[in-house]
Amino acid sequence: MKPLNPVVAEVTARIVERSRATRADYLRRMDAAGSDKPGRAKLSCANWAHAFAGQPVVDKLTVMSGTQPNVGIVTAYNDMLSAHVPFERFPPIIREAAREMGATAQVAGATPAMCDGVTQGRPGMELSLFSRDVIAMSTGVALSHDAFDAAICLGVCDKIVPGLFMGSLAFGHLPVVFAPAGPMPSGIPNAEKARVRALYAQGKVDRHTLLQSEVGSYHSPGTCTFYGTANSNQMMMELAGLHLPSTAFVHPETGLRDALTAAAAKQAVRLAREGRGRMADVIDERSIVNMIVALLATGGSTNHAIHLVAMARAAGVLIDWTDMDQLSSVTPLLARVYPNGSADVNAFQAAGGVAFVARELAENGHIHADVETIMGSGIHHYFQEPSLIDGELVWRDGVSESLDTDILRPASDPFQKDGGLRLVQGDLGRAVIKVSAVKPEHRIIEAPAAVFETQEEALQAFKDGRLDRDVVVVLRFQGPKANGMPELHSLSPALGVLQDKGFKVAFVTDGRMSGASGKTPAAIHVSPEALAGGPLAHVRDGDLIRLDAEAGVLTTVGVGDLRARPAARRTEAHASGSAWGFGRELFGSFRQVVSTAEEGASVCFAGPPAPNGHADGPPDPNIVDRAVDA
Repeated sequence: MKPLNPVVAEVTARIVERSRATRADYLRRMDAAGSDKPGRAKLSCANWAHAFAGQPVVDKLTVMSGTQPNVGIVTAYNDMLSAHVPFERFPPIIREAAREMGATAQVAGATPAMCDGVTQGRPGMELSLFSRDVIAMSTGVALSHDAFDAAICLGVCDKIVPGLFMGSLAFGHLPVVFAPAGPMPSGIPNAEKARVRALYAQGKVDRHTLLQSEVGSYHSPGTCTFYGTANSNQMMMELAGLHLPSTAFVHPETGLRDALTAAAAKQAVRLAREGRGRMADVIDERSIVNMIVALLATGGSTNHAIHLVAMARAAGVLIDWTDMDQLSSVTPLLARVYPNGSADVNAFQAAGGVAFVARELAENGHIHADVETIMGSGIHHYFQEPSLIDGELVWRDGVSESLDTDILRPASDPFQKDGGLRLVQGDLGRAVIKVSAVKPEHRIIEAPAAVFETQEEALQAFKDGRLDRDVVVVLRFQGPKANGMPELHSLSPALGVLQDKGFKVAFVTDGRMSGASGKTPAAIHVSPEALAGGPLAHVRDGDLIRLDAEAGVLTTVGVGDLRARPAARRTEAHASGSAWGFGRELFGSFRQVVSTAEEGASVCFAGPPAPNGHADGPPDPNIVDRAVDA
C-alpha cells in the first residue's frame, strides 16, 4: 500500500486544524451523552411501558429484562420514491433479525422524502434543498425518545441521506448503520433517453414519445440508474464506513438484498452490545476526506459540494470548496457512469463496483486507510463483496482488476488524472463546476451574457431562437435565500442542443444544476448569491463573461467594477411567486436564516462563518486576483 498522497495529507491536516474547536466541542457533547446509561437501562418503567405498549409480547418480555439492546429504525419510506418503495418491507426484516440476536427493534420515526425527479421545473422543487434540514430535524425527533442503543437509517435519495446523516450525528454517541435499497434493473440506454429529451426540447417529438422513453428508463422499485445524487450518496456511505461493504448497488427485489438488510440489523445489535462503532468515531476528518475523494474519483453529484459541507459540520468538521478543489487536483477519475459516460450503475457494479474503487483509492494512497468503520478498524473491510450461497450470506474479496475498462479503471490508468469537480472564482464570486462529463474543448468559454431570473424565461428564449449564438446563460436569484435553491436540470436539454449546434455555451447560476450535471459547462452554486448582494445581481445582458474551468476562473471581461453598477432587483411577481404556494410560505423563516451555499445552505448550522472567511460577503480580492492572473 502506497503512502498517503501528500496533498490529501495536507488538506486533511488543514481541516483538522480549522476544526479543532468545533470538533472538540462535538466530541465533548457526544461523550457526555454516552456517559449516561444505555437506552435499555435509563428509562423508567412507565417510559418503557409507553414505548412498548403496542409491541408483540415477545418484544415486551425481552425489554423487561433490561439487558438487551433496542435498535431504533428511522425510515424515509414512501411510495413516491422508487428507491424507497422497498423500505416498506424492511422494518419486519430488521425486527426479526434483532429478535434472532435476542434484541428488539422499533420504527423510531419517519422522515419526509421528496423526489426531485417529480418536482423538476415545478414550484415544489423550491422546497427540495430545505427538505434536507427538515429530514435532519425529524431524525432528531425520532431518536429523541432516548430509548435506543443503536440506530438503522433507511434512505437512499438526494436530500434524504444527507439529512439522515446530519440528524444521526446529533446522536453520535450511538452506533448508526445505514441500510440502502439498491438500484432498479437497467431500462433503456441512457444515451437513448438523452437523445429523446433533446428531440423533445426542439419540438421534434411529441410528449407521448417522451413519456414512453421516460417510463422505459424509470420503471421499477430502486434508485434511478444514472450516477446522480442518490447513487453518489450510496458510494459515499460505503467509503464513510456506515454501510455493510458493497451493499450500495444490490437490486432491491432479491434475496441478497433482504439478507443484507438482516445483516445490517444484526451488526447494529453487535455494536451496541460491544460498546463500539459509535457514529462520532466513525465520522471524523479522515472519513470526510475519504467521502470527498470517493465522490471525485467517480464523477459524482455536484449537489454534494453543498451537502458535504453541512454533513461535515454536523460532526464538528469544517470544510470548504478550496479543500474539494485541491483534493480534486490529485484524485484520479476512475469511473465513467452516466452522465459522465454511457454506462449505468448496474454496469459499474458488474465491472467491479465500490469494492474495486475502495481498493484502488486505498492502495494508491488517495484515501485514509486507517479509519474506523461499523465493520471495525480499517477501510480494507470495504474491499469485499457479499454473495448468497445456499441461503447464507458469504463475504469474499472483490475483483482486483476491472472487468470493463470503458466503465472502471485502475488508479494507474485513469480516465483523467484529476477529479470531476473544480472551484472557479473571480469577480462573479466563487462557484463549482463538474468537468468530468465536459469535453476539454468546451471547458473554456468566453461569450456575451444572456441574463434571466426564472427558468421559464430562459426556456422561452431558447424556444424563440434568441439563444442561437455563442452565449453564457446567467440565471440569478436562484440561491437558498431567494427561493430555496432549486435544481435547474430542466435547462440541460436546451443547453445541450445549443452546444450540439456548434455554439460556445456555458451556464452560470447561484442555483443548483443537479446530480445529472452533464456535457455543458455549468458554474453553479455561485456564492454569494444575487439576493444577498452577490455580483450576479450586477451583471447585464451582453456583458462578456469568461468561464475557464482549466484555470479556475469565473469573471467578467472588460466590464470594470461590477459593484459600481446598481444591483438588479427581482420583479414583484417573481419575489412573490417564490414566497407563496405549494408550501413555500411555510419555509419563509428558512429563507431568512439559511447559510450560504459554500457553508452548506443549512438552517441547522447557520451560525459560524464559513471556513474561507468570505462566504457572507464579497470574495477576498487577493483570491480573485490570483484566479484572474491564472
